[in-house]
This record gives sequence, structure tokens and C-alpha cells, in this order.
Amino acid sequence: MIQITKRDRLKFLAGGASLLLFGCGSGGGSAPVAPPPPTGGGGSGPQPIGFRPNLLSDTYQGQFRVGAALANSRISPPDASANLLLDQFNLMTPEWELKPDILSPAEGVYNFADADRIVDWAIANNLEVRGHTLLWHESVPAYMLQGTRDQIRTKLENYITTVMQHFAGRITSWDVVNEVVSVDIYNGASGVGPDRDTVWYQAVGNADYLDWALTAARAADPNAKLFLSDYETENPIKRDWLLEILRRFESRGVPIDGVGHQCHLQINTDPQEVLNTIDAIESEFPSLTNHVTELDVNMYDDPGTCWQSQSGCQADIGPNPPDSLLADQAQLLRTLFDGLTGRPSVEMVNFWGVKDDDSWLNDAPIQRYNYPLLFDRNGDPKPAYYAITDPNYVI
Repeated sequence: MIQITKRDRLKFLAGGASLLLFGCGSGGGSAPVAPPPPTGGGGSGPQPIGFRPNLLSDTYQGQFRVGAALANSRISPPDASANLLLDQFNLMTPEWELKPDILSPAEGVYNFADADRIVDWAIANNLEVRGHTLLWHESVPAYMLQGTRDQIRTKLENYITTVMQHFAGRITSWDVVNEVVSVDIYNGASGVGPDRDTVWYQAVGNADYLDWALTAARAADPNAKLFLSDYETENPIKRDWLLEILRRFESRGVPIDGVGHQCHLQINTDPQEVLNTIDAIESEFPSLTNHVTELDVNMYDDPGTCWQSQSGCQADIGPNPPDSLLADQAQLLRTLFDGLTGRPSVEMVNFWGVKDDDSWLNDAPIQRYNYPLLFDRNGDPKPAYYAITDPNYVI
């Protein structure tokens, strides 16, 4: 059985390690300069419209906002990733600054300096801010899980109230509960769900902590939109467990505004499965919105052993990705975005990083080159960028 908890740990560590990867950047806010667009996979046809400021956000204006994750270390002065975000996106998610063990490492102790800095920077640059995350088992301060069930509830509620009231009016939506659906999907029909057996689940004795978190969040900031966010929601088994949790929320009157789909996709992922999950939510829960919260496309199709024990991993692609892989990535994202534009509940799509060298996938499950995002290491737009901004672009 694949141990996804290893993946989670690597993901979290990679988010912290990204602090070491940022470039010096220039102090100016000028738009990045890109070369003429590539012609895709060599096909003939109308040429793409090129690269201009706001092209990405303008393309989906009136349909959904397009954002990216960014770390505090990139904004003073703005590096290439920060400048690209300002140039092409209209939403930003702090990469690590809002996680619980960062904001409150000890009970009653809060350090908002880094979080305030990146949130205020985004707002000053007319970017909407999305909050990630209030509860995640990979970043829980030890004190939160100590004591009786009632004491744990009180500490969780106090934390959520303090954080959300601090950012009220500045952060419009929150991943209140993150990665809480069971990951026992590889046992098929024998898999145990719907709730993930996390340290929170073990400390509380059941999944009531989800209800506590969402209820406290609504009370703390009634204007913020509240989300459950998870990965692999495109998997049919996990999709069913997600729907089961949503039904439980509905029956109990637990406040929730939408579902976040992380969409850490592999190059061979069928994007229709993502759309099938959104369709299922729209059909059964028409009042809920859908966000794509951590989008990237992993260029490798590794076996589970690669994530579990770093064995059997595919060979490093190297510094020059094949055109065929870039074309596959472009087609996957074009199909996904075309489908998302047809789903009225989709209000936001957020990439987990801006440039390829920003990505956690360069370090997890092993260190090697990866190319998961819209811009390459030089900050130049890739075929995937043109595929989702120009319908005439030939892949």
C-alpha cells in the first residue's frame, strides 16, 4: 500500500525549502519581457497572440480568478516570480506563512509579521488573497493536540478566531480544513473512508474537529468563504468519500462555502476526472463553489514506491524537457481550462508556484528537474501558457 503520508511530509518540507531557491530579482515592478511565442508541437495554423501584461487574468475575466502561490522571501525586492505574478495573475496564496505552526508555535503566541507582510503586499498590488490553511495535520503545533477533547476544541476555536479576525477584510477565502479525506484509495472497495486517520482524528476520537473548525471560522469572519481542500479529489473512490463528508456537513448544518481541489496532476492524468468531481458537487450541492487550489502538472509518472521509499523513480529529464512532454502538458491544461470555463461553480484557479524552479516537485519525491508550471526557469512562458490564453495556438 502506498503511504501518502510520506508524500505529505515531503510536500510540506519542499514548501519550506523553496525559501532557499529564490533569485535576487530586480527592485522594479516592470513587466517581464518574453520572447515570441513558440509554435507548439510544430503544427501549422493561426499564430498565437503573443505575450502581454494581464493576458492570463484577462483571458478568464468574468469566469474565474487566476492565482499563484508565492513565498514572503520573493517580494522584497520582487524577484522574477513576484513580477510575473503581478503581471499575469489577479490572486495570490501565501505559500507557507499562514500555516498554524508558523503563525502560533506555542499556545497564546502569535507571529503575524511575515504573513502580514505578504498579505499587505498583495493587497497593495490589487491582488486578492486566499488563506492557506487553518487546519492541516502536517503543520499542527503540538500544544493544540494536548489535553482533553474539550480542551483541544477550545484551543482550536481560539486559534481560528484569532487568526481569522486578524485578517478579516484582507483574506477573502480560507482553506479551513486541509487534506482530511481518507487516502486509503489504493485498497479499492476495501479502503477505509471517508475520514483520514490524522493526528487530529486520533486526538479527538472522531472527525468532529472538522465541524468545530468550520463553525468557528464562520463565527470569526462571516464574510470569508470557507473551504475544505484536498488532493486527488479526481480519484473516483476519494470523490465518493468527499461527497460523503459534504453530506454529513449538510445534515449537521456545518457551514461551508466550497471545495478546493488541489489538482497536483501527473502528465497522464485524465482532466475529465477533475471535471467529473466538480460536476458531482454542482449536481448534489448547487450552493457550493469550487476552487482549484494548488494546480501543477508533474512531468513524471512514478510508481508508488518512488513516493514511499524513493525507489523505482523515473530518470531525471534533465535541464531540457522534450517538446513532446511540453506539448502533452499544454494539451492537458487546455482541456482542463476549457472544461472549467463551462462550470459556473468554479470561481478560482490557483497554481502552486509561478516558475518551474519555484515548485516543490523539484525536491519531491526526489531531487530532479521538473516542469510543472506555466513559466520556465527563465520566466519565459511555456506552451502550456499559450495553450490556455490563445484558442488559436497550435499545440
